[in-house]
Amino acid sequence: MKKYIIKLSRVCVIGLLILTTWGCNEFLEETDKSNFTLENYFTRPEHATSVVNSIYESLQPVMESGFGGGPWMMLEFATGLANTELGQAQNSLFVRNLINNSDNGYGQTYWTSSYRGIANANLAIEKIPEIEMDNANQNRLLGEARFFRAYYYFNLIRIFGNIPLITTSIDLTSPELYPEPASTEAVYNQIVADLEVAEDSGLPWRDVSGRVSMGAVKSLFASVYLTMAGYPLQGGNQYFQLAAEKANDVIQSGEFGLFDDYSKLHSVEDKNLGEHIFMTQYAAFAVPSSWQVSIIPYNRGISAYSAETGGIFANQEFVESFESGDKRAEEKEFFYTEYSLESDRTTVMELGDYYIWKHFDEVAQLNTTSSGLNWPIYRYAEILLIYAEAMNEVNGPTQEAYDAVNSIRDRANLPDLENLSQQEFREAVWREKWVELCFENKTWYDMVRLRKAFNVETLQFEDYVGHQFSYGPTLRERELLFPIPTAEIRNNDKLTQNQGY
Repeated sequence: MKKYIIKLSRVCVIGLLILTTWGCNEFLEETDKSNFTLENYFTRPEHATSVVNSIYESLQPVMESGFGGGPWMMLEFATGLANTELGQAQNSLFVRNLINNSDNGYGQTYWTSSYRGIANANLAIEKIPEIEMDNANQNRLLGEARFFRAYYYFNLIRIFGNIPLITTSIDLTSPELYPEPASTEAVYNQIVADLEVAEDSGLPWRDVSGRVSMGAVKSLFASVYLTMAGYPLQGGNQYFQLAAEKANDVIQSGEFGLFDDYSKLHSVEDKNLGEHIFMTQYAAFAVPSSWQVSIIPYNRGISAYSAETGGIFANQEFVESFESGDKRAEEKEFFYTEYSLESDRTTVMELGDYYIWKHFDEVAQLNTTSSGLNWPIYRYAEILLIYAEAMNEVNGPTQEAYDAVNSIRDRANLPDLENLSQQEFREAVWREKWVELCFENKTWYDMVRLRKAFNVETLQFEDYVGHQFSYGPTLRERELLFPIPTAEIRNNDKLTQNQGY
């Protein structure tokens, strides 16, 4: 970690120039290219905007995809619900087959990009108050920085367990140069504290430019409290109640609603609108997304992209476990099993597996090979499911909880849930989350906080430890966390590798 922290101490401001483009007009403006140092840079309002823009950039590295797979796939293969045709993507295969190790580059990308975002957030939180500028804009920018610091720590604590908690900018003389890992409680306390500040920062409920909004803050807060209610903290009902309250704030705002059909989930025209609360931003021909090559079959000749990697697709057993009549399992709703050939669009090829349609950019695949499709981080469907789960834990299956989950089932052409016990409703909501949020980097987090996994053959939830994937490997206790990257362990002797790695 020494090498990484030294780099951050000198590069976190230079990193402001990374985000010359972002995906919406506000982010596409050129950054200030004048010479600067830490001492002379933070003097004008545009400098405050630049440092906050740099924090957004750390969302993108985990989504980078190609013939080596992509870091985001780490959380999908860990569920046992995904497959790959990409034999050279060893990092994917190690996770999928439960033989992962600390040399996995996916984990290193999560660690490095998250701490880079945290370093720039720390810098923003320290320096923006020193700039003479409009007070309301200053507070909003600080709110964005606090949101991101909470978001990156929330991912790190769930993926790696006890991690260093750094809340100030550092240099070669800082005592935090070789940080000790903090307790789980300390990290979550900091996350909550940051989100409380973000709530009071005057952010709008929705921001169609893609910037952090109050909807994003409340959504993250609801997810954090839901996690604190479960493992590893096991905070119980008080946190379920808080999760329900934060989710209900989003619902009652009236700013968000479910799309009428699933096609809008992967429509460039609908990004940052409707159901989308917060997304990683991309712009075709400026900062295009790269995961399109990973969700198409390996060298089947269906795409205008020259690279067709077959990096990730759904296990057949998972899709076939969907309820009978579930619209999401129909062709070209969440998945696709056939597509026309690039050489002859009148000829349709049977692909043989369930590839991911919910992230498929047809314009890019057919013509441009440059996708401006955003990646969803929080969408309204998840908030409804958080609300339903949390309300059920506190009060049993109330009418409000039924209404929340049934609105999602209605869109899927499924009958309403009714007359269920608390346990029956609990598992019905879990199953709805497994389906609705599949391949959005949500399921593994739920598995770990619940210590549960879904058996696609018995259609029952069972204990996480001891759960056997449909293709053979069995989860052990060590898979409740990912290994801390080898480089971090070597560079900081205060870090301890997670058990079993």
